[in-house]
Amino acid sequence: MALRLKERLGKKFDEEIRFFKGMMQGPKTVGSIVPTSSITARKMASVVNVNSGLPVLELGPGTGAITKAILGRGVKPENLVAIEYSTDFYEHLVRLYPGVRFINGDAFSLDKTLGALKDQTFDSVVSAVPLLNFPMQARIALLESLLDRIPAGRPVVQISYGPVSPIIARPERYHIKHFDFIVRNIPPAQLWIYRRS
Repeated sequence: MALRLKERLGKKFDEEIRFFKGMMQGPKTVGSIVPTSSITARKMASVVNVNSGLPVLELGPGTGAITKAILGRGVKPENLVAIEYSTDFYEHLVRLYPGVRFINGDAFSLDKTLGALKDQTFDSVVSAVPLLNFPMQARIALLESLLDRIPAGRPVVQISYGPVSPIIARPERYHIKHFDFIVRNIPPAQLWIYRRS
């Protein structure tokens, strides 16, 4: 029992050190001061329809908290495609979650990054990309590109740490819904859902 607790704490410490290193090396690519909480990760993963027969697209898996929650929903590893910009995080994730289709690349260049999967339709998108670090036009272009890859009505869920949606409203193009405010996350997290009707 004590050994298991020690292993769990050691793993958690390793994850937070890795996260801190990622922040220091590329602060624009990391959106928070600590990894996403399991409560937040599970809430984000809750939008996934495991019975759709379509793969799920995850953006910015970081240390893997949201990846773990998506797999915990019942998504098979081979049905999860996850794009991670940081090579250090990517290498860690490949070891941690065998079978998941991790791609080391830029979410803002989806066609290039997805390569052979660029025409793939996904069930939904779960995103932890730190949008507030990028210009609004880039955020809108990313969202539009994501919405083009999922069936109408299916969600793109996005985590953010600001008080309002990180992407401005364009009601004629997509709908924005506030999904949740999670206090048990450091910092407290806002979750947003974007859909085409």
